[in-house]
Amino acid sequence: MLYPKDIEQKIGFDKIREFLKERCLSALGTSIVDKISYTDDVEQIQKLLHQASEFVKIISANDPFPTNYFYDVSSSLKGIRAEGTFLTVEEFLRVNNSLKTIIACISFLDKRKEEYPYLQSLNGLVKFNETIIDAISHKIDEGGFVKDSASEALADVRRNLRGKHAQVRRALDAIYKSAVKNGYVPEGASLTVRDGRMVIPITAENKRRIKGFVHDESSTGQTVFLEPSEVLEGNNEIRELENAEKREVIKVLTQLTDLLRDDLPNIKRGYQYLSLIDFIRAKAKLALDMEAVRPEIEDKPFFDWRDARHPTLYMTYKASGRKVVPLTIVIKENQNFIVISGPNAGGKSVCLKTVALTQYMLQCGLLIPVREDSRAGIYKNIFIDIGDEQSIENDLSTYSSHLSNMKFFLQHAGKDSLCLIDEFGTGTDPHYGGAIAEGILDQLVQREAKGVITTHYSNIKHYAENKESVVNGAMKYDVEHLEPLYQLEIGKPGSSFSLEIARKIGLANVVTKYAREVIGRKGLDVDDLILKLEKQTQEIQNREREAKEMDREVKRLKNKYDQLYDELEANKKEIINKAKRDAASLLATTNKEIEKTIRHIKENKAEKKETLKMRNRLANLKDEVQVKPTVQKAKVEVVPGEIEIGDSVRFIDNQVTGEVIDIRGKDVEVKVGDLKTVVKKKRLEKISRTKAREITRGYTKPSSSMNINQKMADFSGTLDVRGKRGEEVLGLVDKFIDDALLANSSELKILHGKGNGILKDLIRNHLKGSHMVQSVQDEHVERGGAGISVVTLK
Repeated sequence: MLYPKDIEQKIGFDKIREFLKERCLSALGTSIVDKISYTDDVEQIQKLLHQASEFVKIISANDPFPTNYFYDVSSSLKGIRAEGTFLTVEEFLRVNNSLKTIIACISFLDKRKEEYPYLQSLNGLVKFNETIIDAISHKIDEGGFVKDSASEALADVRRNLRGKHAQVRRALDAIYKSAVKNGYVPEGASLTVRDGRMVIPITAENKRRIKGFVHDESSTGQTVFLEPSEVLEGNNEIRELENAEKREVIKVLTQLTDLLRDDLPNIKRGYQYLSLIDFIRAKAKLALDMEAVRPEIEDKPFFDWRDARHPTLYMTYKASGRKVVPLTIVIKENQNFIVISGPNAGGKSVCLKTVALTQYMLQCGLLIPVREDSRAGIYKNIFIDIGDEQSIENDLSTYSSHLSNMKFFLQHAGKDSLCLIDEFGTGTDPHYGGAIAEGILDQLVQREAKGVITTHYSNIKHYAENKESVVNGAMKYDVEHLEPLYQLEIGKPGSSFSLEIARKIGLANVVTKYAREVIGRKGLDVDDLILKLEKQTQEIQNREREAKEMDREVKRLKNKYDQLYDELEANKKEIINKAKRDAASLLATTNKEIEKTIRHIKENKAEKKETLKMRNRLANLKDEVQVKPTVQKAKVEVVPGEIEIGDSVRFIDNQVTGEVIDIRGKDVEVKVGDLKTVVKKKRLEKISRTKAREITRGYTKPSSSMNINQKMADFSGTLDVRGKRGEEVLGLVDKFIDDALLANSSELKILHGKGNGILKDLIRNHLKGSHMVQSVQDEHVERGGAGISVVTLK
């Protein structure tokens, strides 16, 4: 049941019908649009929605679905029900082309029945005799002309007609040339036809010069169109043959019409099929234009719509490049009503109409503009009370009309009813109107009806707060700028912001002050509390948004760090591997040179001159394999004065610079890059920030000048760091690991002692972050236990 009778106009469904008609290919589809009706049959709704969604897939995939010749020939088919009637050639051409389109649609869907099962099931409607298409094509060509081969008699008549035309034309040409020669024909005139007969144009003063019959004259009367007597009989025969041709064509058309009439019921069903295809295609086109989808449907009175958009408002905004703010609105199975409050022009009525129009479209079998994970139920009844219903004819005021609607609701509403009421209780004394509205709402709740209500009344908000099956909802409002956000928030009531809006538009303070006194402290406290909650909520949401943005930035930086770290580790491995290869190559070269030198000395019996020569060659080789330091220690001028927080400093015993971030007596905490360390003040010297940046940019760690062969030979698998400072130890450990990799040593020992375990923890935590280390564990108890860390490299 739908209420009131003009529900479609009130919710805007009449505009949806217009949208659909605009997208139909012909009157076939528009005739179905007018027949759209609301239904609560779940299976029927599911079928209609599946058909539309399948056609959306066809269009989206650019599948070559046949869309030519969607002709409406219903009036032509009605005219041939009586025996002896026939279709014209033009009508047959339209019928034949549209019948071919029907067959093409059927063929398309039959080939894809697994992909489009709901559309393919419509093919069962079509059962007409397809030979009628061949019969029409055999007798009428694509230009709409009955072929000579349509019948033997027609072929004979046309052959004779062509011959007679040629004979008359030859005779007429001879007479025309003679008339031209004698100057009887106006300049530029030629042979023409009048009343189906070939004639010669003759000047009026010469019309007696040639015997014949005058058929017509020019508008000025200076030229007459004369049929010479010599061709009069020939033209008569042509006229008779033309009439004979028409009779034969009518016979052909009558025979074809009889074939149509014999199968007329099935052919009409074929056009019903074509109408449905056109209509479903229009639904799919509209769905694509408004980004509509098929939600999950259940046979229960509820809805769970995510990002729902008002359909007609969305189309209007889309045309002008604007966007509709989507709404997420839910009525669960155990809920009855949502009470939406908020300021005027805040979107309450649009929200209500979105619910009404979207549910109505769904139960008419149309896809709806919601998110794909939305769910929807089915209602047997939809009752709405929207807009001003004042009636002069019935002597009803706006409030009386609302009460009449409420009376109908209370008489007919049940658990399968959707009740949508805009500005609930307004139109009369607020004190009494609010009380009556609350009573009506309570009765609707007892009848288990469901729906959405918009209101400004505080008592209705209180009722929703205290009634388990009724929930409050608020249209969000920017309390700082006093502007509507058009967003629905379920779970709390909204303020009307009356006094705030009055202040914003510049209403005199004395008026708002007077209003606050009239409202009273209690009423203001509630509204102020809602306002305060709204501000707090918006602040929390802003902080959450900032936190999410910060979290995204942190994740981005972490990903960047991980990427850079992986690149550095990969480069480190490559450098070490290359060093190993170079060392092996250098070692082989050196050994060969030494063996060559020894052999040469022996062969030359250790002569002093040759020995000296070989020693010089070895000395040159030594120089070649040595690596010199790249940077010397920079000379930096020390800044006088005590070291303070924020100063740039340099470690006296190396080139490392940093920034002082804390001073605790003789201990100073220094930030070096991303690391922090605590050192004694006497180990630091104060320098300028400019010099600190120069040192940081120009510093290059000197490479070892030790011969690689010697370093590998002198490597020890044990590192003793006992008594060392924490900031020194980690550098020593890293160098120890690098040397071990160069020496191809896989098991190492680090002596750090037991003590308080601080040094041990520092070293082990550092090693856990290295991709080169496989494991770290205590030495055997008998060989040092926890005072020694045994490191196994990968």
